[in-house]
Formats: sequence, C-alpha cells, structure tokens
Amino acid sequence: MTLHNLNILVIEDDSFQRSLIVNMLQSLGVLNICEAGDGKQALEVIDQAVIPVDIALCDMDMPEMDGMEFMRHLEKRKSGVSVLILSTLDRALLASIQTMAKAYGINLIGVVEKPISLAQLKSLIAQFEPHEINVRQTIAATHAFSLEEIRQGMRADQFEPYFQPKIDLKTGKLSGMEALVRWLHPEHGVISPYAFIAQLELNNHIDELTFIMLEKSAAACRLLQSENPDITVSVNLSLISLNNTELAHKITRVVKDAGLDPRRMILEITESALMTDVAHALENLARLCMHGFRLSIDDYGTGYSNMQQLTRIAFTELKIDQSFVKEFACNEALRIVVKSSIDMAHKLNVKSVAEGVETQQDLDALKRVGCDMAQGYFIAKPMNLAAFTEFCQKHDATRFAALPLIDRRAPVNAD
Repeated sequence: MTLHNLNILVIEDDSFQRSLIVNMLQSLGVLNICEAGDGKQALEVIDQAVIPVDIALCDMDMPEMDGMEFMRHLEKRKSGVSVLILSTLDRALLASIQTMAKAYGINLIGVVEKPISLAQLKSLIAQFEPHEINVRQTIAATHAFSLEEIRQGMRADQFEPYFQPKIDLKTGKLSGMEALVRWLHPEHGVISPYAFIAQLELNNHIDELTFIMLEKSAAACRLLQSENPDITVSVNLSLISLNNTELAHKITRVVKDAGLDPRRMILEITESALMTDVAHALENLARLCMHGFRLSIDDYGTGYSNMQQLTRIAFTELKIDQSFVKEFACNEALRIVVKSSIDMAHKLNVKSVAEGVETQQDLDALKRVGCDMAQGYFIAKPMNLAAFTEFCQKHDATRFAALPLIDRRAPVNAD
C-alpha cells in the first residue's frame, strides 16, 4: 500500500504540534489525513470515517481522554487501526505503555519521543501493513471447546506436533527443535494450545495429550537424525503430571519404543501451576535425569518460585520467556533482566535459550549479552514435520552467525 492511499489520523491536543505533523504527512504524499484533539474525538472520527482509518498517530498526555484510554476503547472496536505513539513522556513510562498497548492487542507500529523527524515518520509509516483478521483463527479462538470435543479430537488422531527450530547463537547452526502441539480441527483448522490445554489440565486429562506428543515427537526426532545426528527435541511436560510417581517410567518406555535415545529429548517444565506434591515431582524429575533426559525450566521469570526450582532440580537449560525478550534490545530494564538471567544460567552451568526472537536487532543483542540459543519467528515459525525437514535442508547457519564471538564482559547497555 502506497503512502497516498493511506488514511492517517493525527491525535494531538496541541494545535501547533498537530499542524506540524499534518504538514509532514502531506510532504510525504499522504492525501487522506484526519485530525483529533484527544482520544474521545479520535474515536468519533474512526466510527464515522467513510474511508477506514489505517494509522493513528497518537499523543499520550491529552485532556478529556488520554492516549492510553483511547487504545483501551480502540481495542474493543476491532477496527484494525494501527497505532504510532508520539510522546514526550519518560522512556521507562513509554516502555510500560508499549507493553500495555500490546496487551490490549493493539497493532503497534512503534513508539517515538517527540519531536519526530520527517525521516523517522517516513520510515515508520513504511513499515505499516494492513491489520488483517484471520477468520479461521478468530472462530477457533472464540469457540469454547468442551472436554469431550477435545478428547474426541485426540481419539481421532487430530493432534500433531509442530516444530520450531532452536539455533546456536555462536555458530548459527541448528541445535534442536521444540515440539508445540496443534489441533488440526476438521472444521476450524489449526487450533493453538490456548484453546484446550487449560481444559485438559483442569480435568486431569493432560497426560493423554502429553503421551501423544512424546511418541510423535520422539519418532520425528529419530527420523531427522539421519541428516542431523545431534538434533534434540523439546517437549512440554505439565507440572500437574509430575504427581504420578509412575510418570518417569512411562515416559522412558514411550520414548525408547519410538526408537529415540532419551539423551536426545529435553523435557520443558512450565510452572503454570503450583507444585502440589513436591516429593513426587522431584522423584519423577530425578528419575528422568537418571534415564538420560535433559530438563528445561520453561518461561523463566513468569511462574512460581523459579529461582527455588533452579536450586533443587537438575535443569540443564533455562528458557527466558518471550515477554522479556521482545523489545529488550531497546529497553534498558528488560535488557538488565535478560542479561542477569543469562549470567545466572552460566554460573549454574546451564544453557540459556531466548524465546520469542522476532527481529535481527533482538538476535544481535542476545549474542552481545552471551545467550547460548534462540528461537522465534525471526528464525522460523512452528511448522509440521514435512516443512521442518525442508527447513533443515535449506538452513543457512551464516544468516544467524554474522556477529563476532561474544564478549560476555560487555556492559549491559551495549548495542
């Protein structure tokens, strides 16, 4: 979409500042420009617009309705309007507002401190892509599946692992893959785990899905080993399952029956619930380690007593949650949290893995702070086995190993 086809709304209470931005947009060739003095007026413009608004350039500190309230109301309208935040607020506060906007589901183009330059404005608007709603995913997300529907799907063999690659940040080479469950629903298409995991855990049926994933993921990893002998596969293991003292034996048997050496499988423990029976859980985890499995603490920093678990379970990997990784390259507070987690992992002789890597900037920043491995959409989205096999064949390690060797002594704010 060219600039002159865009419909841009400028939301700014200061008439002089608003006029400057309008003039900049006109000089860039934008023909359709609307104006509003605060969030309330902006919502009226959006509701009444004959040509749908594509981008809202929004100040934060405004009378009547500020920018934050505007975004809250905007999200409810599902209008598809993208937002570019312009503000003189403190950087730390802007970072918090940016996180809030994404939590509301706002399609955020960027956050810029005023005054914005013509070059900045042109560059940011050039990144705009129409915010399209995937109808099939929307239907799936809003459909409340019953427990029986989910279990019927498992009985019909509709659940499959999708694989997301993990790369070594020193070499750029493929180091492993994470198996992420997807429900291939005959009516609603590909369903993400958010639609069914909680239901299974709540009703104590999560083990049924876990063993489906273990068997299929182990078989896939065994198949890929002919071309990638060192590849590993990571499979999520619910904390709830660890209450069963027979779990470790069952997991070991399923994985070995699929032809995979347990040393090639990493079990990711997500602390989505409190560990109700600590002794049973620790016994299972210790036995899994004894049989050769490696353990990973998943979504580090978001669960219950993560630091305590690191000291009492023989983890070999620490996965830094994507909520810390996204935007950390340009957010000082997040950068400190990520680097501290990586440093702690290294001191504990544990590998660090960053989830949710979406840009080259994120990847380069992770290398600079010494992260060992990474995964995320910038590298590749989760894919079925056929697509992953093709990815392995075409993977170019040099694409992800452009930086020199990591200097772990580099200061936290190094870019």
